[in-house]
Amino acid sequence: MIAVSAASGALGRLVIDRLRTRAEVVAVVRDPARAPAGVLVRRGDYDDPASLRTAFEGVERLLLISSPELDTPRRIAQHLAAVTAATEAGVGAIAFTSFLGADSAATGLTEAYHATEQAILATGRPYTMLRHPFYSDAFLPRVTGGELTSGSGGRGLNTAFRSDLAEAAANVLTSDAHLGRAYDFTGPLWTYPQVAEALGVPYREVPDAGPGPMSWINAQVRAGELERQTPDLEYVLGRPPETIVSRLLTGLPRHA
Repeated sequence: MIAVSAASGALGRLVIDRLRTRAEVVAVVRDPARAPAGVLVRRGDYDDPASLRTAFEGVERLLLISSPELDTPRRIAQHLAAVTAATEAGVGAIAFTSFLGADSAATGLTEAYHATEQAILATGRPYTMLRHPFYSDAFLPRVTGGELTSGSGGRGLNTAFRSDLAEAAANVLTSDAHLGRAYDFTGPLWTYPQVAEALGVPYREVPDAGPGPMSWINAQVRAGELERQTPDLEYVLGRPPETIVSRLLTGLPRHA
């Protein structure tokens, strides 16, 4: 049996969808009323360790999807509670949706992921670390007023779509070949000017509007922090990951 925690979230639902025809799967959710349909459902709340232990009983492999909690100390506590519950319940192997850089950085954005990876390693159980980049879904460029703008300085982004990351997770959970591995997932490198050219619209660089998450991310992009590339995602998928341009050209219009 494979369990997917936080299965009512966007990533969890995609993973469940890709697993339902390949294995016996259980959706572990805080609110069973919001669980994906068509699969076994168990209540498991990151703030209720006892519920997690019960939810993980009989599970051979667990996909521990990181908590959406933004407060780092609370997020670490939630993750560690889940790891402990999985160990106590006798879960055979743990796959964890980590973040790029969590193996070497223990502060800032990666602090909770680093702490969780270390806790999983300390259990001595078989594991797979799935270090995600930022999601392409949140960066799909939008053409406004006939042009594409950004504050990225024309530098590259290594984002990947949730759908590809979900498929990669399903592949990992249904094969022994990925046990004991840590994957640094990156999508195909792209830039806003390249997307503008592909869409046939002009590109204009604009300053950040002010403080906030996107302003911080743009600063990281301009510094080249999102240009790292690895073959890991393509390897686990067995095919090239979807590109931003292909999604834009085959999907709904992105104009306003």
